[in-house]
Amino acid sequence: MDDQNKNLILATALSFAVIMVWFILFPPPEPVEDPNAPAVAQSTVDESGNETAATPQAATNAPAATATEQSADTEVADAPRLAIETGTVTGSISLLGGRIDQLALKNYRQSLDPGSDIVSMLQPVGSDNAYYALYGWAPGGGLTADQVPGPNTLWQAETEQPLAPGAPVTLSWDNGQGLVFTRQIAIDENYMFTVTQSVENTGDTPAALAPYGILARHGEPQGLKNFFILHEGMIAMADGELTETKYDDLDPATDYREISVEQSGWIGFTDHYWMSTMVPGEGTPVRFSAFHDSGRDIYQTTMRQGTQTLAPGSSVTVTSQLFAGPKEWETIRNYEAGEKLESFGDSLMYGLGMKSALPAGIDGFLDSIDWGWFFFLTKPIFFMLHELHAIIGNMGWAIIALTIIIKALVFPLAYKSYASMAKMKELQPKMEELKERAGDDRQKLQQEMMALYKKEKVNPASGCLPILIQIPIFFSLYKVIFVTLELRHAPFIGWIRDLSAPDPSSLFNLFGLMPWDAPDPQSVLALIFIGVLPILLGISMFLQQKLNPAPTDPTQKMIFAWMPWVFMFMLGGFASGLVVYWIANNTITFTQQYLIMRSHGYKPDVFGNIRASFARGGSGKGK
Repeated sequence: MDDQNKNLILATALSFAVIMVWFILFPPPEPVEDPNAPAVAQSTVDESGNETAATPQAATNAPAATATEQSADTEVADAPRLAIETGTVTGSISLLGGRIDQLALKNYRQSLDPGSDIVSMLQPVGSDNAYYALYGWAPGGGLTADQVPGPNTLWQAETEQPLAPGAPVTLSWDNGQGLVFTRQIAIDENYMFTVTQSVENTGDTPAALAPYGILARHGEPQGLKNFFILHEGMIAMADGELTETKYDDLDPATDYREISVEQSGWIGFTDHYWMSTMVPGEGTPVRFSAFHDSGRDIYQTTMRQGTQTLAPGSSVTVTSQLFAGPKEWETIRNYEAGEKLESFGDSLMYGLGMKSALPAGIDGFLDSIDWGWFFFLTKPIFFMLHELHAIIGNMGWAIIALTIIIKALVFPLAYKSYASMAKMKELQPKMEELKERAGDDRQKLQQEMMALYKKEKVNPASGCLPILIQIPIFFSLYKVIFVTLELRHAPFIGWIRDLSAPDPSSLFNLFGLMPWDAPDPQSVLALIFIGVLPILLGISMFLQQKLNPAPTDPTQKMIFAWMPWVFMFMLGGFASGLVVYWIANNTITFTQQYLIMRSHGYKPDVFGNIRASFARGGSGKGK
């Protein structure tokens, strides 16, 4: 195979690789289904508004089954409610089933518009994308479904006062056959509910029943990213082992698996920035399950404890927690720790996963944030970013400061590589001379080039070290910027009002000088009429690349020459925070290489052209 064919194959392979990466990073949007279209399968909500939930059986080894609908005259929409009001959330509890099914986050809005709606976490049955928490007792031997509280039980509230921190609410229900059920719901100043379920046997016969909790959502959530770098779906922690299952991969309701938990765990659903999870009491053996009822399109996670047998005159109480809110790193870290952390050292230990939770803490709760495969890098990177932001007060400048720190940490490893690359750059004219003398004799060219490298004490492979170091750091920072809530709607400077979104400026309207809007970020035009940050990225890549030795192969040289401009358009749709990092990284790398080249006697101009030759056998200083 001649060199021309080899170069053609190489160019084709590189182009194919770029296209594959492009489609992985920017998958085509999923078709949007009409929520008003008639359902083919059985509807979840019947004509009277009663919901049929998949309810776990009380027997420990029995599979879950779909509960038959309980008769109730009150429709879900008209059921009485108790308000929820704290400094961070607002919502209500439906007394029909005692569901926590209406919750919105006061500190988060749907968009940057100050008048946009606040983010809604939970919605009741009957609304689009219903999403709620439901608690109850499954009947054991001798009991029937109508003798225990279920999805359509109408509870009585002891007070009409809203649920607030320090002001729990208590619900009660008497089955009229000797069992009195009580449910107390409390909430803290953030996003954690505490649900205490009690039952008293006032009859004269034993009763067997099992407490359970359900998180159910009707259909996939709106705005599902379906992005390979982000987990969305079921998430569970069971005795230190994390399980993640995307919505498409959840088992069917007719054949699902259970996860046994002996000491500690939690289960629920996680979205890009929001999460709802049920947490049983510490040291309480439970069984977790998650499945998809495709007939009614309901995704469900279940927390079920073992069957309790109540003798006449006895009672039993079980307590669990429900988190429903944003995945704020500091808030979740404090829940994991079991206390509010004030010490920088304790914060660092928990942030790096080097300290276990207190007895009151939730073990492994920080892993609810999707840290990815490089968690050993993403956790410390985010911790540094969090602390820098606390000091600087601006997330964009915090990213630049983090870049400087990372470059300083890896500089001792990269110094020799930069020096070697500088020497390779200086040897480019000699390598061109060797290429002209060798002609088509590739073997002779390789031998003479190796002799030149040996004579000048240059290792051509050492220049790859900075790139190898940078790749996992880049992907880790990309993961942090894409996944963590703290960059959502975080402003930087001027027109950059959201570092988690692409640069909103555009060449299409001359960066705001013309009186028309920029193309929609999801359109093809947005990939062409890119903003200021992607242009700066392309320029910084071009200048940084000019200091590196160019490939001797013409095809490779052409590909590398085009690469900065290809990346400029490819990364135009990336989060602004990531582009800010890459610009800062390229600028610092260019500065480091430029200064190293000058310290070794080379005097490159801004385009990398060396104006002094290396003095063979001399001090190595140029003129």
